[in-house]
Amino acid sequence: MSSEAPVFSRSAASTTRRNRKPVRPVVIGLSLVMAAAFGPPAATAGDPGSAGDAPYRGRVLSLMRHMTLQQKVGQLFVIEVAGRHATAVSDAAKAVNQRLYGVDTPAQAIAKYQPGGVIYYTTRVACTGCATDDNIGDPAQVATLSNGLQAASLAQPAHIPLQVSVDQEGGALVARFLAPATQMPGNMALGAGRSTQDAHDSAKVIGEELAAVGVTQDYAPVSDVNINPNNPVIGIRSIGGDPDLVSDLASAQVQGFHAGGVSAVAKHFPGHGDTGVDSHFGLPQVTHSLAQFHAIDLPPFEADIAAGVDTIMTAHVVFPAVDPSGAPATMSHTILTGVLRNELGFTGLIVTDALDMAGATATYPPNVAPVQAILAGADQLLVPPQMDTAYGAVLDAVRNGTISEKRLDASVYRVLLHKYRRGIFADPIVDPAAAPTIMGAPDHLAQAQTITDRTTTLVKNDAGVLPLAAGPRQVLVAGWGVGTTQGIANAMAARGATTQVLESGTTPSTAQIDAAVAAAEDSDLVVVSTNNAYAVNASTGQPTAAAAAQTRLVRALLATSKPVVVAAMRNPYDVASFEEAPTVLDTYGYTADQVESLARVLFGEVDPTGRLPVSVPRADGPGELFPFGFGLGY
Repeated sequence: MSSEAPVFSRSAASTTRRNRKPVRPVVIGLSLVMAAAFGPPAATAGDPGSAGDAPYRGRVLSLMRHMTLQQKVGQLFVIEVAGRHATAVSDAAKAVNQRLYGVDTPAQAIAKYQPGGVIYYTTRVACTGCATDDNIGDPAQVATLSNGLQAASLAQPAHIPLQVSVDQEGGALVARFLAPATQMPGNMALGAGRSTQDAHDSAKVIGEELAAVGVTQDYAPVSDVNINPNNPVIGIRSIGGDPDLVSDLASAQVQGFHAGGVSAVAKHFPGHGDTGVDSHFGLPQVTHSLAQFHAIDLPPFEADIAAGVDTIMTAHVVFPAVDPSGAPATMSHTILTGVLRNELGFTGLIVTDALDMAGATATYPPNVAPVQAILAGADQLLVPPQMDTAYGAVLDAVRNGTISEKRLDASVYRVLLHKYRRGIFADPIVDPAAAPTIMGAPDHLAQAQTITDRTTTLVKNDAGVLPLAAGPRQVLVAGWGVGTTQGIANAMAARGATTQVLESGTTPSTAQIDAAVAAAEDSDLVVVSTNNAYAVNASTGQPTAAAAAQTRLVRALLATSKPVVVAAMRNPYDVASFEEAPTVLDTYGYTADQVESLARVLFGEVDPTGRLPVSVPRADGPGELFPFGFGLGY
């Protein structure tokens, strides 16, 4: 691969946004006015983009005319890098970078490929036994890493800054930045809260904190409509099971992320909410009819587009009713170009979901998937499993005409236009000293708790046990989650209880169940937490071993005749596994704030105002156990 490119003169300029740091390295200062060195050329009929892209179109076209083919191809890729510093990394990080790219450091990977963007991870492991990327430490470190990566990119001949992306959806499942970052309650909890303002504000907090550490793009919001209780990969990552609710709250989040200073990425187009297979490990099929597709799956994405979403991420799912060829959406011209571009009129960036997921690799070899995704209509290729192979395949495809230069330029234009519009060219550097004051700021933490307090749902209170009165009592806290059970116990103790914790994981053993029953006999109250006690094995149609064991634990505790409060800490469908439980609450996650909100609801300090954002089916037959919108109050 050649990385040669023309070097051209530039004038120095800099603009500064809030919490941004003036650019210091000479190479960065020279890079900030890339297009100013060339007078904006007159656009021709064959140029990408449109007159509506002003005032940036001329700058983008000027830049593109000075880019080599290799530099253009590089802009199509979003890569992972290992280590917490751009140029000085641990031996473990060097080993990861060597395995992925044949270089030691993130800066060297940027120099080798000149990619359009990078994505941060914490403990992502791309192969069994491999070390992790490990990018994320404290806020100042991440900000310094971001600046170093931008410096490495701007030092290349084309002087193009990076998109810096991350999956920070909020909630307990997909949050790369943990404490001190503010932990917002997540999508399904927001769905239970029903507030577009809370959805907007939650995204704005996340956006402000990401922008402070140099992240420019968040792969959120999830805009999938979760109508399959057995969905193994979406679940509480979805706002809920109603297209209107998902549309309202997802589009509010798009605007919130933008208000917070990062671009939003709606995912996973054309919809991953009714799948029984995790696309990380297989290729799911969505069996919706065309009518269902337009009524259920498309509305949230249409709302996101109307709200101004910058980027949409593809799903590795097959939609036979939309594309009978059997191609996953990521490689489907019918879906990406026919539906997303032509039918919905989306003009922004299309980024693939990670190309190293089995939903992509099981069907397409590493030299085929990137080319097919581009031909389908994708603009950016996220973490291909073999970067050298992927880069070379796209380069060869352009050279041999499989990918036309016009098609390549259309995507490169969109990538560069995005960077201009989002201010990345003008202001790529952040202030590491300011980052710790923004990430986890007191007002953010307070807002997170306030929003979370509006999301807990009381599903059953048949015995009238709730609300509890504060004061002395013996409480057994049993069930799933080391941190969760201890957090519940701490909250109960703060309100006068004497607690015992017997955590039993996702699959309680017979011995653990017996121990919990014995401890319950000496308690005044039992609080038992569950995590996916409704889960079903897709191949057998029967409850998973973990779900069956958790159900046995709950039923054994109910048989003690002691008051038992069941807290479903993840998906709200768990109640169907133990319909006889008289007291059940849903939290939609297990962040510290969600545990605190659970305690506040238990003691009547806040009213349980959350309403089910999904319907809960019966476990033993057709029909609903609880309808969408159900929820009790005090």
